[in-house]
Formats: sequence, C-alpha cells, structure tokens
Amino acid sequence: MPEMIMPPPQAEQISENVYRLEQGFVRFFLFIGEEKALLVDAGFGGKENLKELVASLTDKPVQLVLTHADPDHNGYLAEFEQAYMHEAEFPACQEIAQSAGTELCALADGDVINIGGRFFEVLHVPGHTPGSLAFLDRVNRIIVTGDLVSSMMPVFLFGEGRDLDAYLRSLQRLSAMKGSFDQIYPSHGVFPLTSDYVDKMLTAANKYRAGELQAQDPPMPLPAKMYMDGDVGFYF
Repeated sequence: MPEMIMPPPQAEQISENVYRLEQGFVRFFLFIGEEKALLVDAGFGGKENLKELVASLTDKPVQLVLTHADPDHNGYLAEFEQAYMHEAEFPACQEIAQSAGTELCALADGDVINIGGRFFEVLHVPGHTPGSLAFLDRVNRIIVTGDLVSSMMPVFLFGEGRDLDAYLRSLQRLSAMKGSFDQIYPSHGVFPLTSDYVDKMLTAANKYRAGELQAQDPPMPLPAKMYMDGDVGFYF
C-alpha cells in the first residue's frame, strides 16, 4: 500500500442502528445491537480517535472484528483492548497489539457473533489474505466481505499472502450461498453491491487465469498490473 495521509473517518447512516464509516478509499461498518455494537474493521488510522467517533453513535460496548489485517483495515487497532480476527491475521497485528496492549482473539469459520437481536455468521474466505473473513447476517440478508468483492476498485492479489486458488474457492463458496444475502457491504469501491457481484468476480478471476484479461498500468504506483472485466478486476 503506497504511503499516504488519509482523511478522518466520516459516519454515514445506512439504516437504523447501522453505519458505514468512510475514510477516503476504505470503509468500515458499525452495527448496533441490543446488547453491544459490532465494529467491522478499524480503518487506515490517523490522528483522530475512532473510539470517540463510535461513542458519538452508540453508548453500547463495542466489539472490534477485522475482515483481515491489511494496513487500511487495522489502522485504529491500538485504541481497542481486544480485537477479533482469524488467527492467520495475528502476525500482521502483533507489533501494534504488543505496543498498545491489545489482546488478539481468534475467530473461526462457523462462529456466530451475537450483539443482541442480531447475529453474524463468520465465514473464512481466504485468498486476498490467508485469514480473510466475511460476516453474514442471514436475517437482514447482508454480508460484509472485506476485500473479497468490489466494484470500481480492483482487488489486490499480488504479493505475500495472496492466493488465487484460495480466492477462487472462496468466491465459489459465496456463490453457492447467494440465496442467503441480497446486498454485499464491500470495503472499497461502489456501495452497496448486489449478490450477483460474487459471480461477476468469479467470472473475472477465471478470465484472468485463462489469460483473457488485458494487462493495464494501474492508476497509482504499484508493483503490479491491473486487469479489469467491466467494473470488476484485480491487481496482479
């Protein structure tokens, strides 16, 4: 990720007790239940205090979970006493956690997070990173996918920890589950997305593997090329 200064997060209400927190090119989410609030991801970080912003939206105790531990998702991690993620993401957060005294807690595929009247099923969807997670709310028919799915913002699939085979398997899994959600809440690009974007990403990834997508120069300095199929694509 190129070094940059990000604007402070801005909260935008999606629906009752649900907010998206926009910070430049990345977004994260706050779901407020009857017993506690679930903060999904911790942004890029900065001088601002994320906990103060969240406290202005809810007085419930907050549980932080990470879809994965790339720097634009764990930026405010040090503000929290605990952070939940797949154990494969622990190494990327270890230095921050040790410095701040943040306890890293493991989430696994099939776990269920109950915030009081609202439940999120934890899905392990590796590929973008080894421990990438998605959070499925079957009742409200939404899924938070981190960097697995996006439109108008290519998915990073180059560099250490990226795995195209695992990524394809994760998309195939979500494709088989499309009857469980109507909307996708992605971390980047267009928001929200419809469930058919899972298959759009799957088709594009298979086209890349077959050599059917043309390499393009990325719009920012990256040691990778950009491959687009309509409004979805990848950096390899």
